[in-house]
Amino acid sequence: MKLKIKVLLKGPNAKMPELIEKGDWIDLYSPVDQVLHAPSANMVYDKNGELCSKAKVYNQNFILPLGVAMQLPDGFEAHVLPRSSTFKNYGIMLVNSMGMIDQAFRGNTDEWKYWAITLAQGKNNKIKVGDRIAQFRIELSQKATFWQKLKWLFCTGIELERVYELEGKNRGGIGSTGK
Repeated sequence: MKLKIKVLLKGPNAKMPELIEKGDWIDLYSPVDQVLHAPSANMVYDKNGELCSKAKVYNQNFILPLGVAMQLPDGFEAHVLPRSSTFKNYGIMLVNSMGMIDQAFRGNTDEWKYWAITLAQGKNNKIKVGDRIAQFRIELSQKATFWQKLKWLFCTGIELERVYELEGKNRGGIGSTGK
C-alpha cells in the first residue's frame, strides 16, 4: 500500500518520514528549531516575602509544523501520537492527546502539525531541526468499504512514496472542519 508524501521544505531540513525497523510506527521530524519555555507563575510577594496574590500559571502552547503533507489511501486515516520519549526529552505533550488525520486532509498545503503544550522543562529546552517528535500509523476508517478492508487485509506493507504534488483539495489546516 502506497502512502504519498509531499515534503514541504527544500534543502537540508527537508526530511521524509521514516519507518524504522525497531518499531511499527512511522516517525515524524521537526523541520524547524523551537525554543521551549517551562511553565511560569506570576506570583506577587509583599516586602516581608509573604505571598499576597494567587499565582497564575502560564504554559506555552505552540503548533510545531511537521514539514509534510500526505495523501492517505481512500478508506484510511492516520493516528498521530507523541513518541514515548517526547515528554521526557522536551517536556511537551500533544494537546488533544491524539491527532486524527482523515483521508480527505490531502491537499498540497495541508501540512501535518503537532499542537503541543509545554508542561515541564525537559532535558533539552529546544527542539532542533531533525528531532523525532511524533509518530503515526495508518488505520482503517470507520467509513472504509468492504473492498478497502480486503485490500488492508491482504496488504504486504506500507510503502512511503515521495511525490511533488498531491491529488486532493486543500482543506485549510488544523481545525478546518469547524466547531
